[in-house]
Amino acid sequence: MKINSEGVSSSRVYLPVTSIYSVLIDFFVNTFSHIDQAEWVARFNEGLVMTMDGHPVAANDPYIPNTHLMYFRRLDREPQIPFEEAILYQDEHIVVADKPHFLPVTPSGLYLHQTLLNRLKKRTGIQALSPIHRIDRDTAGLVIFSIKPNNRAQYQNLFRDRAVKKIYEAIAPYSDELDLKLPLTYRSRIEESDHFLQMREVDGPTNTDTHIELIERNGAWARYRLSPGSGKKHQLRCHLNALGIPIKNDQIYPILTPYQKFDLDFTRPLKLLAKEIWFRDPITHQERSFISNRELD
Repeated sequence: MKINSEGVSSSRVYLPVTSIYSVLIDFFVNTFSHIDQAEWVARFNEGLVMTMDGHPVAANDPYIPNTHLMYFRRLDREPQIPFEEAILYQDEHIVVADKPHFLPVTPSGLYLHQTLLNRLKKRTGIQALSPIHRIDRDTAGLVIFSIKPNNRAQYQNLFRDRAVKKIYEAIAPYSDELDLKLPLTYRSRIEESDHFLQMREVDGPTNTDTHIELIERNGAWARYRLSPGSGKKHQLRCHLNALGIPIKNDQIYPILTPYQKFDLDFTRPLKLLAKEIWFRDPITHQERSFISNRELD
């Protein structure tokens, strides 16, 4: 695997010995039938298909069996995220990044170059970098990456075994009624709704829990400390919405708001921040503690 100048990882493809193709373009079009021929032509023309030594090949170059080629994905256009990530810590095992709002952690959908993973690959030159957990594109704060593939599972198991302590902060409406009950641990069962972007609460055994505390009040708004015990998709957003205090600037809860693909409103970030994280390093056996330098207004 290699990375290009934008930090995007390549994919590798094997050219079988038994083949009916005479030129490369025919092989790629038939092997990857879900990708249009014009797209493959564009990739060849832009030098995005190459030998394992990094030399570009042409669409009409001869098919050479029992060899490997690598290729890169291409996007005509993707949203530009004008905010910078920061590296808070790096050793031989992990990288701890402080992610801005709006930046996805990994490539998906419209996002390829403008992702935390690919930015960090470009900055560090570490091709094997991989996140050991995720936070939403809309959420800012701490994300930890594994450097060595052989160690990755040990770090991921910390999250599976709930051996990681995470603290989030959120800005949401102040509620007199809720204030009388805080601090509290809110539990419910959440599952995917009919729309893939939204989660919903349903009847049944609980599968999520969030400890909620009030940090401060400022008029109609308040700052809350959230400690998730579980790690379901949109758990914090779903829980605060269920309590009648949806997070400020949330475009998914309570109402899913369509947005323009390339004209994001950067003046209205989701007021949710992955602020702190603690765990015992499974490799070094040291206690690790990290705090985001970001603050919610």
